[in-house]
Amino acid sequence: MTAKQGVKIKPLSNRVLVKRLEADDTAAGGIILPDSAKEKQESAQVIAVGPGQKDSNGELISMPVKEGDVVLMDKYAGQEIDLEGEQYHILRSDDIIAIVVE
Repeated sequence: MTAKQGVKIKPLSNRVLVKRLEADDTAAGGIILPDSAKEKQESAQVIAVGPGQKDSNGELISMPVKEGDVVLMDKYAGQEIDLEGEQYHILRSDDIIAIVVE
């Protein structure tokens, strides 16, 4: 599943705009879960990336992720925002735990 592209927002510094990926509706045993029973999914798709942060010498540290990457993030990381009726999160690159490699 891919998140809606074309969002008109550009994160600053070492911040990343992500959209959480939807959790499965069915448990391992085939039971259909209501929305209230679903766990917050910790995987998200990167929608936009800031330019990076500067080090003590003033040189830009490149970002570890790029648009389109699927990442694992801390469960309660970042700030939730509503853009065009969709829920997104803006978080620091340090809150990203890993990039999912297929």
